[in-house]
This record gives sequence, C-alpha cells and structure tokens, in this order.
Amino acid sequence: MTREELNEDKQNEIIKEQNIEQAKKIIKIAVKILFFIFIFSGTFYTYTTYVSTTKIGIKEYRIKNSKLPSSFNGLKIIQLSDLHYGSTMTLDDIKKIVKMSNERKPDIIVFTGDLISKDYKLSSKEQEKLTQELKKLTYTLGKYSILGDEDQETLSTIYNQSDFTLLNNEYDLIYKDENNPILLVGLNSIKKNQNIENAYAYFKEQTHNSNIYTITMLHEPDVVDNITYNTDLYLAGHSHNGDIQIPIVNHPIIRHENAIKYNKEYYKINNSDLYISSGLGTNKVSIRLFCRPSINFFRISQK
Repeated sequence: MTREELNEDKQNEIIKEQNIEQAKKIIKIAVKILFFIFIFSGTFYTYTTYVSTTKIGIKEYRIKNSKLPSSFNGLKIIQLSDLHYGSTMTLDDIKKIVKMSNERKPDIIVFTGDLISKDYKLSSKEQEKLTQELKKLTYTLGKYSILGDEDQETLSTIYNQSDFTLLNNEYDLIYKDENNPILLVGLNSIKKNQNIENAYAYFKEQTHNSNIYTITMLHEPDVVDNITYNTDLYLAGHSHNGDIQIPIVNHPIIRHENAIKYNKEYYKINNSDLYISSGLGTNKVSIRLFCRPSINFFRISQK
C-alpha cells in the first residue's frame, strides 16, 4: 500500500470519527429538546388543569347610579355562575366558595346558571351534601337563581332546598327599610323556554315605576340585544370569559354559543352595564389559562 493510500485511509477514518461525534452531539441536543418539551408539557397540563381551574379569586366592582334608592346605598351583591359541579369543581371547592362569599356579607346573592356539569351523574348523597353547603350561603335581602342551558328542571329541587328563589322568567321587587324597591328580573337560558315578555311583566302593570333601578340576571350574554325593557345592570355567565385568554389584551380564545358578541368581563351598552362572570367550573375543555375561576362582588351606590 502506497503512502498516498495510507494517508487517504487515515483521512477517511478521521472523517468517520468526526461524523460519529457530530451525530452524538445532535442526539444529545435532540434528547435535551424532547426532555424540555416533556417537562414543559407536563407543567403546562398540570397548571392549566389542576391549578388554574381551582385557584378561585374575587373580582370586585364598584357601580354608581343615581337611580338607586337611598335605602340601598352601598348595596352588596355576590354573583356566582357556571359552577359545573363535577367538572373541575368539587365539594371542597363549594365550601371554599361559600366561605369567600359569606366573608363579604352580601345583601343579595345571584346564581346565573349551570349548576351541575351536563355529563356528570349526581348521586343522591352528593345532592344532599351539595344542598347543605349551598344553604350555608348567607345574605340579608335575597338569594336568587336562574336556569342555565345545561340545567335540568329537576335542579329546581336543589335550588329550593338550598334557600334560593328560582326566578323562572319572573321578577321580584326587593325592599329595604322604605317603600321604594329595586327590581330583580330572572331570565332563563335561551334553551330553557326563555320568555322575555313574562320576565319583564312588571313594566306592563299600571302601577309600575318606569324609572325603577333594575337588575337582570341572565345566562347567555348575547341575549341582551333582544331585550327592549329598561335594565341598569345585567349580570350574565355562560362565556367563562373564554376559559383561555391572551395576556394583556385579555382576548377570549374559546367561544360559546350565544356568547359570541359579548364574552369579556364588562361592556357598556347604551345606559346599561353588562358584567359577565368568568364562572367557577369548566365546560367543553377542562382547562383555564390567564382566566381564573372567580366570584363577582359588586358594591352599588348612588352618584
């Protein structure tokens, strides 16, 4: 074998070793990337499924309106919505919600629909415990609920036994200290025999006050465009504020039917305030990101 041939073999051997080393480096980098993806995916899944869905917060809002009777000045309202019990909400979460609500000493509590997850089979024992906990929600003037799109008519038993007044396309006049009430309207889900005319029957009475301070409970926020009656404050649910949001701009990612136009937490519509709860449980997807489950707490006063 000539010197040239020996040099060529040596050169080929060096190139082969270099290729092997390069391949080893590529494999190490690939393993590190896969490991990072695995850790990131696991952390992301754990946070969005088990942390972000159960870290319940309080959103506090202050509202001023000169129409509010003086006896109601400083009115405190707690809004609960979209519990979807059996999704990411457990009995322990209910206890936490009750405690957080009672600490604020609300005058009125409203529940704007979807109590039980539609795919969850509630046992009689669970129903009893759930009712017992919901009954512990304290208030001074009233405790009201409406039916959401996933609520079955049979849930009226839970609402009634836990001391809620179920407003089934109905209204109630709420008095405090003097003969000058506010009006609370309860409008069922559009999928539960919604009847706007019946819900606002007060305004058809001869003795009605056209300037009465009016609060409307409704489930799907897009329904507000169908309402022609006076409303000062709309309290809605259903949208979950998108479940997943883009930070800073708070843009909702997941859209729910009848919460397409209105899905963020607040809108000013003519002279009406529309507040939409982010809800407590989950629906469609069992995750949340930059959109914590929350209780809405309102303080309402005169201007």
